[in-house]
Amino acid sequence: MTREAAGVPGDDDGDSVVYDLDADCTADDVERNQPYLAEINGIVDYGVFVDLSESVSGLVHESVLEGTYAVGDELVVELETVRDNGDLAFEPADIDVEGDEYTVEGISHDYTLTGTNRLESSIGEQIHVEGEVVQVKQTGGPTIFHITDEFGVVPCAAFEEAGVRAYPQVEVGDVVRVTGTPEHREGSVQIEVDGLSKLEGEIAEEARERLDTALEERAEPHDVDSLIDWPAFEKLRPNLEEVATLLRRTVLEGRPIRVRHHADGDGMCAAVPVQIALERFIADVHEDENAPQHLIKRLPAKAPFYEMEDATRDLNFALEDREKHGQQLPLLLMLDNGSTAEDVPAYEALTHYDIPIVAIDHHHPDPDAVGDLLDAHVNPYLHDEDYRITTGMLCVELARMIYPDITDELRHVPAVAGLSDRSKADALDDYIELAADEGYDEDRLQDVSEALDYAAFWLRYNSGDQLIQDLLQIDSDDEQRHRELISFFANRAREEVDEQLDAAMSHLEHEDLDNGAHLYRIDVENYAHRFTYPAPGKTTGEIHDRKIEETGDPVITVGYGPDFAVLRSDGVRLDIPQMVSELEDEVPGGGVSGGGHLVVGSIKFVKGKREDVIDALVEKMEEAEIDEALSSAAPIDDD
Repeated sequence: MTREAAGVPGDDDGDSVVYDLDADCTADDVERNQPYLAEINGIVDYGVFVDLSESVSGLVHESVLEGTYAVGDELVVELETVRDNGDLAFEPADIDVEGDEYTVEGISHDYTLTGTNRLESSIGEQIHVEGEVVQVKQTGGPTIFHITDEFGVVPCAAFEEAGVRAYPQVEVGDVVRVTGTPEHREGSVQIEVDGLSKLEGEIAEEARERLDTALEERAEPHDVDSLIDWPAFEKLRPNLEEVATLLRRTVLEGRPIRVRHHADGDGMCAAVPVQIALERFIADVHEDENAPQHLIKRLPAKAPFYEMEDATRDLNFALEDREKHGQQLPLLLMLDNGSTAEDVPAYEALTHYDIPIVAIDHHHPDPDAVGDLLDAHVNPYLHDEDYRITTGMLCVELARMIYPDITDELRHVPAVAGLSDRSKADALDDYIELAADEGYDEDRLQDVSEALDYAAFWLRYNSGDQLIQDLLQIDSDDEQRHRELISFFANRAREEVDEQLDAAMSHLEHEDLDNGAHLYRIDVENYAHRFTYPAPGKTTGEIHDRKIEETGDPVITVGYGPDFAVLRSDGVRLDIPQMVSELEDEVPGGGVSGGGHLVVGSIKFVKGKREDVIDALVEKMEEAEIDEALSSAAPIDDD
């Protein structure tokens, strides 16, 4: 900047440089024999007081002054001396503000930044932190800014007055510099803010570039070897690594994560390891010890797709959290669910907001329907594999990529997932052997599977975090309690299944289809206990298993109610998603929808068209080819 005035010459070159300190500069930024732009803030008999920045002030003694001055006048000064008590004394520089032509050059404070990884060693000392604002929460007292830098996230408390928003110009997403003092607050480290400024221009760009580079490096997933040697899984590894990177980056950016999963054994074997891995990573990243419980929520979903009811609830909670707590909108992580056209309406509801969606699933997908709505999609069918690679198997590896220290607690979980979903993957034997090394024989694994299914039914829409962790024996070292708990839940499950089938089996209808398969039908609405365990899907599956064992032949089992049917098939080459698509056209006004795996699924329809839908369904089953290779290979989805 150039100022011109007449009458007083400047330097021989005709132009002088005067330095203008930024507001946050300190006395350490002032050098001798350099001219600084100052503003007069007070006049006394013995001189004038001047400000060079918010924290740099001093006296210009009347003995070195000429003329008269007023508060607010500009004066160019040089440092004369620093007194023993730290006070600064200045004298006028050989430049006349009103007469010289000079250029003003800004001076930024040379900060020594402290990373959030060094706060503990800086307790009680004033420090400077630069980072991005990821949350702004107004309390009844201070405003809490959550700031992320290259190393982690720290809460910073700034007080204007009780309940009043401090630094209202600063919002989520801004890059800021915080000056303050780290202190212990309720078991966490918090910075008590002395000053907070929003960075602008090149300084902000440089800071953001530095932060982005560091976050990219920290978001990289851990390079872990698979628990077993399984070529089919390796096809999906790159996709899982992309998801691990996205989830770690989400944690580093302070964005919440909402996990939705199918409420069955495989769904819980998928969701719980990922939940715990993320909680531990969040605890490492965030100074706030309560961050894990605020930033990740796991919720089961009864339907085999993302229902609008769940989506609107999730969206409402997210918007409320943003309003009340200043949180960013969450990332939605769909597990053992979320790959089909039935998910589209719920996904589309979220597209009106900044909510990334990730799906990891092994149900038969409809990539054309969901592809543009998902930020990442992992599914074995997308790599010429199928449902035998269960979501639980995939997510145990994902959890290890996020937080590898969890590995020893998860070695038995893929076997539980496989047995829960009746996977016939060649690798299941290897997983069972791996679990045996951890003290889990196959009977114990089956008990865990039954116990999870039983607990999921009674938990309904509750995550049951601690109970499910105890049943899976993750983050729990009470071996005796685990065995007793598993035995109790598994035995209760089997007893109630036996009671259900004792009532239902005599009402089973049998038909020999022209293709050689046995067809069994049961009206689960009228001939099975309602609102108790097992649910209609589980009841149908248990009947199906008994008939397979009894006949040794290809079997199809249909459990139906007023407006739904649950299908199970072994040894018959069905394509249930395709059948559903055809029924939509062939039964006008039937309101047909549904899907699932190729040989396991569920169908919904309007009550008045039940007979038409079931009859058309049986015709398609009768036309299906017999395939012994599929015998006893069907997964179980207990919808």
